[in-house]
Amino acid sequence: MKGKVVEVFESYQGEGLYFGQRQVFVRLFGCNIGCKFCDTKVDYYFECEPEELFKKIVPFKKSYRFISFTGGEPLTQKDFLKEALILGHKHGFKNYLDTNGTLPEALEEVIAEVDIVAMDFKLPSSTGEGNFWEQHRRFLKISSIQDCFVKAVICLSTTEEDLRQALKLIKEGDHNTALVLQPNSFEPQKELLEKVSRYQAICASAGVVSCVIPQMHRILGIM
Repeated sequence: MKGKVVEVFESYQGEGLYFGQRQVFVRLFGCNIGCKFCDTKVDYYFECEPEELFKKIVPFKKSYRFISFTGGEPLTQKDFLKEALILGHKHGFKNYLDTNGTLPEALEEVIAEVDIVAMDFKLPSSTGEGNFWEQHRRFLKISSIQDCFVKAVICLSTTEEDLRQALKLIKEGDHNTALVLQPNSFEPQKELLEKVSRYQAICASAGVVSCVIPQMHRILGIM
């Protein structure tokens, strides 16, 4: 079995509740959706088997606990990903899955090997795509057996209606997790910060803990 891998590198986690933590990153090729704010559109990759991949990862073992599997969307290569996750545990790593939260069937096949799920809410008014509410609902239910948090990119186009729908899904799933509000890096930050401040108040009134964390790797100028 061979997977399509864009790169393997070490850096700081730049998004979500684990921002600032140094991790080993495995960026897998391919995604099933096309968000208008995507910053990882690539047309190159190399192919390798899971064991070959880990020849690149094992040297990092003494310095890092976590492997972050990111993309693209890692779950588009679920069979390769599952074998890589198994090897991650075998080599003593914790597995961190950064995912768009739209492929619940694929998640169900790998969730036992995942330690942390960093799930995006793909809000239709933010992404320019259709809605994924049902996929997100099922994804949250499956991911609840592991440590999971959710994040949503907030754009000038993001509607309050979409935010409230995301909060409804979090409440339905009884998730005791924070929602990370992430201002879109490609738009004016002053206007967005005013918006996310209002959205944070909406989260509080809905009983969902939220925090505002921009893409720190962009601010710091790192990968």
